Amino acid sequence: MTKYVIRRLLIAIPSLLGISLILFTVLALAPGDPFEELATNPNVPMEVRENLRKQFGLDDPVMVRYVRWFKSMVKGDWGFSFASRVDVDKLILQRVPVTLFVIGSSQIIALLIAIPIGVFAATRPYSIFDQVANTFAFIGFSLPTFFTGLLFILLFSIKLDWLPFVYRADISETGFAWWWTHFKQSIMPIMVLALFQAASWTRYVRSAVLDVVRLDYVTTARAKGLNERSVIVKHALRNALIPVVTLVALQMPAIFGGAIVTEQIFRVPGIGSLLISAILANDTPVIMAVTFVFACLVILFNLLADVLYGWLDPRISYR
Repeated sequence: MTKYVIRRLLIAIPSLLGISLILFTVLALAPGDPFEELATNPNVPMEVRENLRKQFGLDDPVMVRYVRWFKSMVKGDWGFSFASRVDVDKLILQRVPVTLFVIGSSQIIALLIAIPIGVFAATRPYSIFDQVANTFAFIGFSLPTFFTGLLFILLFSIKLDWLPFVYRADISETGFAWWWTHFKQSIMPIMVLALFQAASWTRYVRSAVLDVVRLDYVTTARAKGLNERSVIVKHALRNALIPVVTLVALQMPAIFGGAIVTEQIFRVPGIGSLLISAILANDTPVIMAVTFVFACLVILFNLLADVLYGWLDPRISYR
């Protein structure tokens, strides 16, 4: 296992190099730059604008700028945010914990919803529960997160006045009141993402369990006298989770991308809202850093999925 993980990490290095080169080239060739507003400001002399562009190397060839950026990134210097006037790595580290908390909590809740409902529906196919679960799954998967988020705000914030609809980072309370305020303002963004993912994963869990419960080894387990719960949990569910693990791992980067919309709706100060602000301000160093982090997440979760295969199915060997 250790050799396999090391080999995969070594393979990831050229992949990240290629991804970073493509991202940097696309951003460099895109119209606009961080000093675009200065060009339209008559109060800023042209000499000042030219000196700033020369100082930050914006007029250098793309490959020269990429090599300079890559060397700085390897040393731990991810650049300087022109809009926020702080280092990019500090800016990202300030936002990442909030995004990880919201997304991580939503995915745990989604799995806690999808697995039992999917298994229960698969063991009772075409029953009333199965039909109701499928109906709600299709409805939840069809509704985009921005629409569900607006419904939550209208219901729980405006009509019932139970939850705040704007996520505040500057909370004045201390102690238990601080934790309670954080919990209340996190409920809606977490549940919006959780219900959307749970609706999608419930269908996959149901389909995977249905395929497994018809196999011979499950029939043999029943013939040995094992109770139905042991047959489903110990024999059927573990193998049925293999394609589900693939789906969850491959969808995680897309979930981070989808969380951008949810963060904008609830004003969550996460990495998604940071990316949107950077795009609007043509803050290239921040855009490059955030998209590169997303690329690293793609490779990380693919590796995590492969490692989980071996835990779920001992027949899989790592060579």
